[in-house]
Amino acid sequence: MAIAVISDIHGNLGALDAVLADARERGVERVVNLGDILSGPLDSTGTAERLMALDLETIRGNHERQLLEQPRAAMNLSDAATDAVLEPRHRDWLSAMPVDMWLESDLYACHGSPRDDLEFLLETVEPGGCRAATPAEVAERVAGIDAALILCGHSHKQRAVRLEDGRLVVNPGSVGLPAFADDHPHPYAIESGTPHARYALVERGPDGWIPHLLTVAYDWDAASALAAANGRDDWARALATGYA
Repeated sequence: MAIAVISDIHGNLGALDAVLADARERGVERVVNLGDILSGPLDSTGTAERLMALDLETIRGNHERQLLEQPRAAMNLSDAATDAVLEPRHRDWLSAMPVDMWLESDLYACHGSPRDDLEFLLETVEPGGCRAATPAEVAERVAGIDAALILCGHSHKQRAVRLEDGRLVVNPGSVGLPAFADDHPHPYAIESGTPHARYALVERGPDGWIPHLLTVAYDWDAASALAAANGRDDWARALATGYA
């Protein structure tokens, strides 16, 4: 049976609904959510309501942690916009999420890396920008995780990498934000190059887990217009183009 893997929705309810519909059309009933669910200038509460009703297997990302732990004055713009509209029951839902999860005996899920929700697993940020991590770097970051399949999010970069020891690491990409720029720990940009929503299907085959990396069309012009109306032209460009 296939499992749909979603991550980094960032309050983009239109993209989320399109991805969930695509998974249903493919006959997939089990959906796993890797975090960074609400933060942004789009529809945080609508996204929370949709997912609370679905009760998916979900782990928290760094933005959930920041929403729960930081005062609003210390938050970035995306977290602060979400913090302003969340109700106590939304916060209770976020608080109940684990930081990682064993979904099967050989299937492990985290948001960033197993050791840090702010660390990319399949990318490396350095003074010159962001590049694909080497197999040795990935192996070091998943040391001690004895799983045939390791799921991660956070970087928004859709990718699957098989390590020398046979372990498969899959990032489903971002459902709701195809590009962004950041400066932690150095300035860099992540750009998918198209505005599509992204997710992954993973299924167990005779020779182990098989990843399918998928893109889904949705009304990204409406999402871009909403971001612009809420004062986030950076998000508006990213949502409309896939470029930061």
